[in-house]
Order: sequence, then C-alpha cells, then structure tokens
Amino acid sequence: MSLDNEAIHTAYPNELLEITDDAIFKANTDLSEKFTVDQNLVDAARVELNKKLYINQRKAEYPDMGTQLDYIYHNGLDKWKTDIVDPVKAKYPKPE
Repeated sequence: MSLDNEAIHTAYPNELLEITDDAIFKANTDLSEKFTVDQNLVDAARVELNKKLYINQRKAEYPDMGTQLDYIYHNGLDKWKTDIVDPVKAKYPKPE
C-alpha cells in the first residue's frame, strides 16, 4: 500500500502525523493508535496539488532570467515569446 504523504499532510495541515508505508499515526504518540484519514479530503488535496504542479514544472524549464533578457535584447519580445515562453506553456499547460 502506498500512501500519498504530500496530499495527506495538505489535507490535515494542523495534525502532526507519522506516515509509514502502510499506516498513519499521530506523531509523538506510542504509535499504537492509527489515525484514520478521510479519503475524500486526501483526494481533494491531491487535485489541488496537481493544479499547482505545472507552476514548478514551468519554472524548472525556463532559462535563467539573464539568458531570457539577453534573448529579448538580441531577438525582441515577440521572438522571445514564440521561442521560449510558448513552448514551455504548451509542454506544461495550466490545468482547467
């Protein structure tokens, strides 16, 4: 069983949880009492996290600011948009 740690922590931001491979416990306890999550909350948190994933993917794909400014200086804004910005936006589209 694989638990979605990121989504669980997002769904329960005020809980200190210890997540193992197959169980969830409240942190700072003797790990004898399992913590039960509401799967609907975890699923909703995963949807929201996925909506934000494209932001980090785009940031990683764009060249550094100096390279982009140099490209704009030598080629203009229109060429920068079509050569650098548009391909990244097409590769990682904003979710609906």
